[in-house]
Amino acid sequence: MSNNIKNVCVYTSSSNELDKKYYETAKELGVLMAQNGFNLVYGGGNLGMMGVLAQAVKDFGAKVFGVLPEKLHQLGVGDVGCDELHITKSMRTRKEKLDNISDAAIALAGGFGTLEELSEMIVQKQLGYSDKAIVILNTDGFYDNLLKFFDEIISKNFAREEMLASYYVAKTPQEAINYLKNYQSVYFDAHLKVQSKS
Repeated sequence: MSNNIKNVCVYTSSSNELDKKYYETAKELGVLMAQNGFNLVYGGGNLGMMGVLAQAVKDFGAKVFGVLPEKLHQLGVGDVGCDELHITKSMRTRKEKLDNISDAAIALAGGFGTLEELSEMIVQKQLGYSDKAIVILNTDGFYDNLLKFFDEIISKNFAREEMLASYYVAKTPQEAINYLKNYQSVYFDAHLKVQSKS
């Protein structure tokens, strides 16, 4: 790989009540991550897409780093098979830990938590706190309406058009992996202009 991406944070759902296509996508992404030398950083749960993703990464020989808030850990939903399972005091400290130990982020289909995490990563990049690759994996058009809303935010001047460069929309897990492998670091300067890091 031409960049330093090794640990990839994946945001996704812990629901066990989804259409099977979402679990299949999570499994495919996990397999491809491991096969391409990427470790997984994720929310630490053993349910839903989280659990399927983590198991696929483990099965194909890469490392799994889970980060779980204490409240959820007490409910017994933590993945004890993680190479490292970090327990945090709160959801806010959980997000900070996920960010600190990862080099890039992928948002799979998910609920309000995934949306919050994705939004925070985009804002961090907007304000120059991060230059990490951000991928929105748009399985079967799941994020189409959100992406239209992003366009509306920009069209009505709540954000600049340059922000479209802060994330990449992939239709398949393979496309997401290809983007990470070829990612060239970019950041936004004081005028929110996109700059490449040499």
